[in-house]
Amino acid sequence: MSRREEIERRKDLPDAPKGWDRFKWYGPGLLWMVAAVGSGSVLFTPRIGARYGYEFLWMALIFIFLMWVMIREVGRYNVVTGKTIFEGYRDISGKSNWSLYFILVPQILAAVVTIAGIAALAGSAMMIVLPWQYEAYAATIIVLCLIIVLTGTYKTFERIMSIMAGVLVFIVVVTAFRVLPDSGELGQGIVPAIPENIDIEFVLPWVGFILAGASGIMWFSYWVSARKYGGELTREEEVNKFSEEEEQEDIQQSEEVYAQQKSWIKTLTVTSAIGVVGGGIVLLSFLVLGAELLRPQGLIPEGIDVAKDLTRLLSQVWGEIGKWVFVTGIMIALLGTILSNQDGYGRMFADGTVILLMPLLKKKELVNPGLPDTAEDKAKPRDGLDGRKKKITSFLLDKKKLRVIYAIVLGAALPLVAFFIVRDPVEILSIAGTVAAVHTPVVVFLTLHLNRNRLPKPLRPGGFVTVAMWLSGIAYGAFAVYHFATLSQ
Repeated sequence: MSRREEIERRKDLPDAPKGWDRFKWYGPGLLWMVAAVGSGSVLFTPRIGARYGYEFLWMALIFIFLMWVMIREVGRYNVVTGKTIFEGYRDISGKSNWSLYFILVPQILAAVVTIAGIAALAGSAMMIVLPWQYEAYAATIIVLCLIIVLTGTYKTFERIMSIMAGVLVFIVVVTAFRVLPDSGELGQGIVPAIPENIDIEFVLPWVGFILAGASGIMWFSYWVSARKYGGELTREEEVNKFSEEEEQEDIQQSEEVYAQQKSWIKTLTVTSAIGVVGGGIVLLSFLVLGAELLRPQGLIPEGIDVAKDLTRLLSQVWGEIGKWVFVTGIMIALLGTILSNQDGYGRMFADGTVILLMPLLKKKELVNPGLPDTAEDKAKPRDGLDGRKKKITSFLLDKKKLRVIYAIVLGAALPLVAFFIVRDPVEILSIAGTVAAVHTPVVVFLTLHLNRNRLPKPLRPGGFVTVAMWLSGIAYGAFAVYHFATLSQ
């Protein structure tokens, strides 16, 4: 039976949480929420509101819903199979692993510029309340966030982010309600319409960062697995594989397992909804602030002026306390985003590196050549290797150590270099937003293919979710195609 014909599920899994115990499992959603609101909400959304008012409110609502579908689906694959989303992409990419290369190589650039741009925004926000050297603030923030990521466990990290999520939603919503327009203006924005003067280059980075880009979607899968949804990540022998002809027999013989997996998916559904609804509320609040404070003044802030202009105008409405409250909200959003970027990119690149190196290590006979490519958990340096080769091979197979290295290099060192070269967060993050918009349809269609073809029928997405995933891929793909088609104009 070929890998392409295999249907997969965990052999065993713990009971899904019930009742009040479910609240202990909603951390990945809160973590994802804070990760999602940084650049898209704080930087690009107020600029959209300042230029177009509420004309793109309908688009924001649609993409918020589609984002819920997308992150739920990457989580579904992990819950059902116990494998990471990259392991799934490997299984459907053949020996070339084209999908992982296509995702990971451009994401190196996206990781660096995203963290650099958000740090620039955070530094500018600190300048509002405590004037000092803007560059020093940005650099200090990157380093401090890295220390938190490297010294804490996942549960500690989740707890910190959950507290930040609650405070952030409260602050931003209260702030937006202070300047909220009448319902008529908001109602007009719900009706789909494209402005005549639309600037696609202005809108595309915002679309790419509405709540999360392609990387943020995939991180949700890693945080779900870190929280052990459905159990620990599985080894090769812990995954039950069977053909379509054997599927019905497996369903009949394992009714309790299927029932538990459906319960886990229900918990996953709520978790992802919490993240998306919370992030959506924050994003819409920043749209209101842009439309009500910046647009009447004719301001479309550039560079580091976004936070400064919003804070200045809000303090005119709400007094000095408004400035402090709003800056606190911005700092929570930006610091949380840097933390989650450093953690998420570290996990994603570590997983991808081990998967991509397995065939090479086998070819060079640094590990047992007889191992299947999917058995990286069993791989270890071959006996007889000299000390240096053994240490290097062992390091390249250690996802925990690789995560630390990637967090340091891609999450701190290179972003610091990028920041001191460019410094303008709009310019920096526009690059990352474009990468996100281009990558998202690839992630969507790969995940949909996995879940529709590699999972047992009772655990696959239904017709409504399948259509929503198709719409997600087509929508993001259309923006990406239009962007590249107009580059030469």
